[in-house]
Amino acid sequence: MKRVGIVLLFLGIAFLPSFGAMAVKTGGWYAALNTPPWNPPAWVFGPVWTVLYILIGLAGYFAWTRGGRRGRLTVFAVYGLQLLLNALWTPLFFGLHRIDWALADLALLWLLVLLCIGLFSRRSRLAAGLMLPYFLWISFAGALNAVIWVMN
Repeated sequence: MKRVGIVLLFLGIAFLPSFGAMAVKTGGWYAALNTPPWNPPAWVFGPVWTVLYILIGLAGYFAWTRGGRRGRLTVFAVYGLQLLLNALWTPLFFGLHRIDWALADLALLWLLVLLCIGLFSRRSRLAAGLMLPYFLWISFAGALNAVIWVMN
């Protein structure tokens, strides 16, 4: 039962950035932007992020429960910081309409997720692997954010 509680705790932590997204309304501003033809439809983002947050939470759980206590503070400082940057993107992009700041946030997020994967791989290959879809999505999101910034 203790293990289930820890898994649920990590899932809850992983979903924290979604509250930033729920607090910001996209409204007509985003619809009025010029976007590339490969921009996914709006309905894609909810399911994708739900799956990603589950994977991020499970990755955190496996990294926490494997590899002992040594180095745990550093690993989870990076994990927490990347979640914070994740949470900031939506308010920057949709709330403040700062496409440029959101792109800078994504660039830092990309680096931190990559660092997190490296740190997780020392504790659990499974944890590192669970972060890969997130890294790929952030890479795609960064390219999309950059193109939208240039187009607008």
